[in-house]
Amino acid sequence: MSALHLEFDVAGNNFVSAGSASDEVKKTLKMLGVDPVAVRKVAIAMYEGEINMVIHAGGGKASVDIDTDKVKIVLADEGPGIPDIALAMKDGYSTAPDAIRDLGFGAGMGLPNMKKYSDEMHIDSTVGVGTTVTMVVNLR
Repeated sequence: MSALHLEFDVAGNNFVSAGSASDEVKKTLKMLGVDPVAVRKVAIAMYEGEINMVIHAGGGKASVDIDTDKVKIVLADEGPGIPDIALAMKDGYSTAPDAIRDLGFGAGMGLPNMKKYSDEMHIDSTVGVGTTVTMVVNLR
C-alpha cells in the first residue's frame, strides 16, 4: 500500500489544463521534502505522458502512488492505441497533426523523455482499445 495515492482526470484536447496533474504531483513531492532531482524526474516523465493523453488519446486517467522509496505513475487512456511501440519510442517520431505542432507540441520526444526520466517504464497498448503506461521513479 502506498503512503499517498493521487488520482487525476486528464481532459483531451484541453491545452489550458494540460500539465495540471503533473504540476500538482510536483508540488506535493516538494511539500513532502523529496529530493529535487527526483521531483524533476517525476514532473517531466508525468508531464510528457499527460500531454500525450491530451494530444493523442482524448484524455485519460493519471494515478500516482508516492512511497518512501519510489513514485509509481500509471497513465491510462481509451485512445487509439500505439500500433508500433518501438517506432513510437524513437526520438523525433510523431503522429501529431500539424495543428498540434503549430501549438509547439508533437515534436516526438514524449515517450523517449518518459523513458529517460523514469527508472522503470512499461507500455501496454492495444490498437482500438487504449494505452496504459506505468512508470516508476526511485527516490533513493
